[in-house]
Amino acid sequence: MYKIDDLDLKILEELSNDASISVPRLSKKININASVVYSRIKRLVKRGIIRKFTILMNDEALGFNVKALTGINMDSKLRDNVLNELFRIPGVTEVSEVTGRFDILVTMNSHSLDEMHQLISERVGRIEGVQ
Repeated sequence: MYKIDDLDLKILEELSNDASISVPRLSKKININASVVYSRIKRLVKRGIIRKFTILMNDEALGFNVKALTGINMDSKLRDNVLNELFRIPGVTEVSEVTGRFDILVTMNSHSLDEMHQLISERVGRIEGVQ
């Protein structure tokens, strides 16, 4: 297992705040030589600590004004089918397996309450294995 030191933590913190920051700018910000920062980032990627550099979208700016967290129970024999079908639905952003009253929680975005109702009743509710 790779041990993370204070410099790695500093780099990870800065990248989590702004994944698009350039290595020269990051090195100035944390006062460490750019070649050291670059090699540390490469090492963090190689060791799987950093899985990918990504963006965080503003859903509301894209017109997705309604967000729902929906609890779903499913037939455990059809688990793979349920999960695969959920991820094929536009608007499904996250699926989490949980314990308790529900088997999974599904996070969805839509443009309106009517569209959300349609997503839940006509798409999610009709997946084989959803109870």
